[in-house]
Amino acid sequence: MKILKVFPRETRATPKDELSYIGDPPLLFPPEADKINISVTFEWDLKEAGRLEKQWRVIAPVEIGGPATGMLGGDFIPGQYLKHGYVITSRGCRNRCWFCSVWKREGDIKELPITEGNILLDDNLLSCNSNHINKVFEMLNKQKNRPDFRGGIEAALLKEWHVKEFVKLNPIQIWYAYNTSDDREPLFEAGILLKKYGFKINHPLRCYNLIGFPKDTFEKAEKRLYETIEAGFMPMAMLYRNNTGNSEHKWRKFQRLWARPVVIGAKIKAAIK
Repeated sequence: MKILKVFPRETRATPKDELSYIGDPPLLFPPEADKINISVTFEWDLKEAGRLEKQWRVIAPVEIGGPATGMLGGDFIPGQYLKHGYVITSRGCRNRCWFCSVWKREGDIKELPITEGNILLDDNLLSCNSNHINKVFEMLNKQKNRPDFRGGIEAALLKEWHVKEFVKLNPIQIWYAYNTSDDREPLFEAGILLKKYGFKINHPLRCYNLIGFPKDTFEKAEKRLYETIEAGFMPMAMLYRNNTGNSEHKWRKFQRLWARPVVIGAKIKAAIK
């Protein structure tokens, strides 16, 4: 069965192969298919996915799925809906963050069969049991390219043996998160532990910072961002969007000041003098 994969938008993780398409079907020489799966990552792309369904259904039956639809993720298949190199070894999270859809969609942590890849996108890897985590580290150690931990590593769950493994793996980057006040103390504690083993800010310690959510202020957001630097991590402002994808202009302008590495680097140098 020939199944085409259609995506409303292209990202760095979108696969590029003969079965993958972005947006509308080509006008000239439309492909043949038995089925078409439209994969939607962001809720604000659901309307576009509905439009695309009408365009593609003249070729073959269409099904709309993906995280934005609330569909449960199954076992990860390399290269299917993410470019080769990306890998997911677990889904779900035990936390119940109000702004996050992961726990609503996937529920508690579920460990998956471990496949090959160096760019890790697990929702919360450190929530897995130590045996699974060790097997993931073993897999990453065998890869040709250095590991890239783009899924959030929860600072509150970080242990010394994890850090020792990170030293061996020499990752490109490790992303943490400081989104609410509960994240502050664990982030500082993680920073102390990581510094003990030679990790430095932006080498490779980085941190997502949610900003612009209801009742947030520029003063509160900036305080969290500078505290992230103080804890030893390079901050990256992630702008809150509602389910339509809308955000306020004033927050978009503020976010740009904390989303460009060159600008953030200058802020870091000024902050640590």
